[in-house]
Amino acid sequence: MARALKHAALCLMLLPRFLLAAVMLWLLDFLCIRKKVLLKMGERQDSPDDPPVCVSDSNKMFTLESLRAVWYGQKLDFLKSAHLGRAAPNTEVMLVQDRRQVRILDCMKGKRPLILNFGSCS
Repeated sequence: MARALKHAALCLMLLPRFLLAAVMLWLLDFLCIRKKVLLKMGERQDSPDDPPVCVSDSNKMFTLESLRAVWYGQKLDFLKSAHLGRAAPNTEVMLVQDRRQVRILDCMKGKRPLILNFGSCS
């Protein structure tokens, strides 16, 4: 029961952000489609042989998949543990040379800033 209430509260808090993002996707689709139609109409010559102007649905951004991705992204952003202006999360990391787990902030020395470098392995 508590989990269902927590989930419902989360949905209510995310709903305004999600709706704003969905409206922005819809407006972007509308503007892109309008631009394509106007460009096609400008290129079109008044000939009975010309096919009607048609915009494909395959390149639209306002789809169920994109809305799911927006919802998931908003949820991840809302639930993240690191926030601007707040204390950094003190998660566990593995020290390679010692092969042991420590907390990130245990690696700080004095008042020097701690810099984490997540390099590439490619």
